[in-house]
Amino acid sequence: MISHRKYLATLVVIAIFAGSSEALHTGVGGDANNQGDVSLAGCTCHSESPDNSVTVILDGFPYQFEAGGQYELIIQLIGGPEISADSYTGGFSMRVSSGELSPGDGFEGLVQNWEGDLATLTHTNAGSSTADRKWSIVWTAPEESSGSMTVWVAGNAVNGDMAPSNLDRWNRLTASVDEGTDNGKVRTIFSGNGEINPPAPVEEHTDLHHMGAELLAHWLGLLGFAAVMLVIIFCGLFLRYGFSRHYVGRSNLLKLRIKHLRRGDQL
Repeated sequence: MISHRKYLATLVVIAIFAGSSEALHTGVGGDANNQGDVSLAGCTCHSESPDNSVTVILDGFPYQFEAGGQYELIIQLIGGPEISADSYTGGFSMRVSSGELSPGDGFEGLVQNWEGDLATLTHTNAGSSTADRKWSIVWTAPEESSGSMTVWVAGNAVNGDMAPSNLDRWNRLTASVDEGTDNGKVRTIFSGNGEINPPAPVEEHTDLHHMGAELLAHWLGLLGFAAVMLVIIFCGLFLRYGFSRHYVGRSNLLKLRIKHLRRGDQL
């Protein structure tokens, strides 16, 4: 009887984890809930439909690609539950129709290929705890001509309690790019309502000693203002005491000449 209960408990655990496999913080991919690849179908274990309050951003996407070229892309999720410290914040699942995906510079160990499939990429356990729900990846175009490439990305912003619920929000995007001459220009693609708010500044003030050229211009302006004030004060003093003394001297000289003239009349 005990072994029978253990067997039933094991089946329940397997069923629970199988039904919520796409919510795992260790990465998601493959066929989710018999609805197709999770990068195409989305994180349906959290909600049946995508939520436009979550914006999935794919930055660095080229206008055209060249065979064998490497392109660094940035995936970021905006919106959904607020990010709390020391908890899982979100994840993603990505698939390309051609080429290979790999972690971007500094993101080794934060993203991984799903079950060794180089055409897919998802987060790792460490990658699901990012402070900004952002991941850097590299797409390597195929060596042989492929005509065009399609990418699918599903992103899930979660509240970190490891329990799928309607508190977690997800969205997805699909984009294509044709093969051609790469001119180095890239674009940003996103899905959602577009209401992207920039993060609040860490500090509300700026130290003048770190302003560089702006600080130099600030002090030069103060010196110029001080120089103008000194010139005005000097001119005022000069007018007040310089000309007034010359005026008094001329007045005394004029009085002396008049006095001599009068004495001359008496002679």
